[in-house]
Amino acid sequence: MRTIVQALAALSRGAVRLRAAAAARPNLPRRVLLAVATSICLSGVIGGSTAWALWSDEVWVVTWAAGPHAGNEFAPYTQFAAQTTLRQIVRVSSGGTRVRVRLSNESGSQPLVIGAAHVGLRSSGAGVVPASDRLLTFGGANSVTIPAGAPALSDPVTLDVPAQSDLAVSIYLPNAVTAGTRHYFSLQTNYLSQFGDYTGMPVPPVSSTVQSYFFLTAVDVLSVTGASAVAVLGDSITDGYRSTTDANRRWTNVLTERLQAARIPVAVANEGISANRVVRNVTGASAITRFDRDVLAQAGVKYAIVLEGINDIGLGALASAEPVTADQLIAGYRQLIARAHQKGVRIFGATLPPFEGAGYYSAEGEGKRQAVNNWIRTSGEYDAVIDFDQAIRDPGHPSRLRPLYDSGDHLHPNDAGYRAMGQAIVLQLFQ
Repeated sequence: MRTIVQALAALSRGAVRLRAAAAARPNLPRRVLLAVATSICLSGVIGGSTAWALWSDEVWVVTWAAGPHAGNEFAPYTQFAAQTTLRQIVRVSSGGTRVRVRLSNESGSQPLVIGAAHVGLRSSGAGVVPASDRLLTFGGANSVTIPAGAPALSDPVTLDVPAQSDLAVSIYLPNAVTAGTRHYFSLQTNYLSQFGDYTGMPVPPVSSTVQSYFFLTAVDVLSVTGASAVAVLGDSITDGYRSTTDANRRWTNVLTERLQAARIPVAVANEGISANRVVRNVTGASAITRFDRDVLAQAGVKYAIVLEGINDIGLGALASAEPVTADQLIAGYRQLIARAHQKGVRIFGATLPPFEGAGYYSAEGEGKRQAVNNWIRTSGEYDAVIDFDQAIRDPGHPSRLRPLYDSGDHLHPNDAGYRAMGQAIVLQLFQ
């Protein structure tokens, strides 16, 4: 009798908790609510606490990212006056039912005060769909102070985010601040509003625009079971440099389009940093330095793509820089492969596209590129190879980009070249 009474009491408590869960998450599927009810009731009957994590059939995945770096000769520091609102636009890859945002003061020298933060679906320009606006909190607080050298992850908010849609992330800076942590080439128009907190305003009074990301490094969504992410480690060619601004024509955007069209639940996180290198900490932390932060620590990452090394070869040959050998690059790649495999992440190596005619081209550098590409193709150390070199080189002059794909600097592809790169990836790698 006592057991029956306990069971009935547990069921009663479970009903209360279930109603609360349904109210907090109105879009939960029935199968999830059933699992919630089972978990709650069983935990009440057999003793112990409710294992909330056991019922959920959804997972967190990083749907957008931008590798952070400190100011440098290519990306000068930016000063923001007190009472500035930044509204930054991001194109997500996969969709989800909840959202959380990662901010960063990792390159800052002083604590960063975020007075308020909001996220919502972008309508157009700096506008946000009013019904989608959500206040972001941090540990339940409406503001957060991020210590120098640290990131901050917001609390999740319920928001239906369609795949390949634009989110607007707004942050209010109550104090004057130097933007020590940024992503210089956003290739996306972002908006500044002065003299107030406009984070919750559908259309803020825009004072100026910028094409960089400040303090914003990642957006995660709660997605379906089996969803995962691929994090792409790269330089300006992955960053999409010289592609059309505000058009989302990077090769990673093309990969996203194809994955979504094929209904493959893999999000794409673009961690390209222009002028980045594999083994030297020059423009941003090197690939071997930032790999854990930008790839392994991202939510739901199951795959990684590496397309880096041309700046080690080209910039490393300049008089003021340290030269890098092909063997040193290969040693760097091996470090990335070992660390990926340690975490169960499949890692794909991309061959370096041609660069004859670029400002830092040399015959010696071309020899290094050929040696690196030969190792990527034949060593078998990567889990798979993506041959970007073959996809966009000139068949009649293989050390040059195909003219149809050349943006004009003989190093970076144009929109057509980036599309050819995105189409060269075999989607079965993600199945």
